[in-house]
Amino acid sequence: MGDTEERNKPAQEDRSESRPDTRRSGPDRGGYQDRDNRDARDNRSGGGGDYRDRRPRRPKPFFKKKVCRFCTQDLKIDYKDADLLRRFVTDRGKILPRRITGTCAKHQRTISTAIKRARALAMLPFSKE
Repeated sequence: MGDTEERNKPAQEDRSESRPDTRRSGPDRGGYQDRDNRDARDNRSGGGGDYRDRRPRRPKPFFKKKVCRFCTQDLKIDYKDADLLRRFVTDRGKILPRRITGTCAKHQRTISTAIKRARALAMLPFSKE
């Protein structure tokens, strides 16, 4: 008699179609309905994703490109010229990088060897006292 009662009961509605299944894995995980919409929302910074669209754009600051003074002025790098080499060393004794001084790669290499030679001869300090 228990079997017939179960057969006579009205079938329950399938609710899985009316709400999205959040346990699924794959490209539809996370409630995205279509691929184009997912790509628009996918944002590595997290959050809503449309913050970048709402904020006002600031123009990029214009900066003057640094040029190598040894190429333009035809200066010679010499380890005995301590005054010239001091401009390429910090007050703590570190060699300044190219992005700060603006020298080209070729002259930066010769500057670094000249500074190292001047340090060995005690014309420049190795470090701050």
